[in-house]
Amino acid sequence: MKYKIAAFVIAGVNRPKKGDKIVEAKAAQSAPQYYELPKQFAVSETSLKIGGNDVKFLVRSYAPDILLAETVVETDDVFSQETFKLREELIDACHKILKDRGSRPEMSEEYALAIVYDYQGDPERFLSADKKAAIASFLKSEKMTLAENEIEYTLSKQLKYAKDDLIIVDWDGSFIFDPVGDVESAIDLFQTANLQLLRYRILDSELDNRLKKVARLSSSKTEKKLFFFGQKELANSFQEIIKIRTQSITEFESFERDIKLIGDWYLARLYDLIAKKFKLEEWRSVIRNKFESLEDIYNIVSEKFSLSRNERLEFIQIAVFFVLQLGWFVLIILEFMFYLKATEHL
Repeated sequence: MKYKIAAFVIAGVNRPKKGDKIVEAKAAQSAPQYYELPKQFAVSETSLKIGGNDVKFLVRSYAPDILLAETVVETDDVFSQETFKLREELIDACHKILKDRGSRPEMSEEYALAIVYDYQGDPERFLSADKKAAIASFLKSEKMTLAENEIEYTLSKQLKYAKDDLIIVDWDGSFIFDPVGDVESAIDLFQTANLQLLRYRILDSELDNRLKKVARLSSSKTEKKLFFFGQKELANSFQEIIKIRTQSITEFESFERDIKLIGDWYLARLYDLIAKKFKLEEWRSVIRNKFESLEDIYNIVSEKFSLSRNERLEFIQIAVFFVLQLGWFVLIILEFMFYLKATEHL
């Protein structure tokens, strides 16, 4: 029996960094020929000292502004306490690599997979009580001993495709049993799910900023200023939200279309399990509701400032009328004075 740890961090960057070469997708396990995922582009390779050994890290990019740092290393025993230390060192190294390339730490997702391979028979026969506890702790990034019911709950989120394989999925990590170690396509799916989760988080943050901007536009402090000068700022805000909505709809429709290309076999079932664990459908619902709320608020604000514009025009009309009346009054006075002077000469 042999062991590996796969770790990766995926993060947004302030400046797009697209590689020159598309990374070919790994072969899928019993997947249809039209298997496809969002494209990765090779950016760079680098090595760092981890536990006294040189570890190679690959840096990839997703268009337009997402970077991924990943690595896979052999280990002596994924069920030992040393695994936690190795995992943390690998994740920290991935964060450092991405930070040096301009990543946004607050907009990142990290994930680790423990891989067991080169064995025979049903993997469940290897799962003693101690190993179950170690697996649950790894999946939750939790060093303390978990309660028995929590361990059973954590290990319940699993997929068994063939008689001799097993995948257990959680929020922070997964445990993969595969007799031949053919897990590249599964790692691709975990990266794709984290990519989708990160994109939802980024879009959610952008929508929150737009909501704050609308609140500022409609606040009493800026209302008087916008009475005269707010139309241009409001129009710019509308253009921003229309652009974001258009880009987001196009991006996510394309993204979900690619995911559907997986088909109905092993990877489709695995991705469905991952998506449920990551609560991607809930994120999608939150984003959809924020879009609707933002559009409703913009409509209200638009109507409000449309009324303000009409009021401004009425104010201008009254001011012009007053100026005209004042002008007529001045003309009358001047004409009366001219009349008085003419009378005196007579």
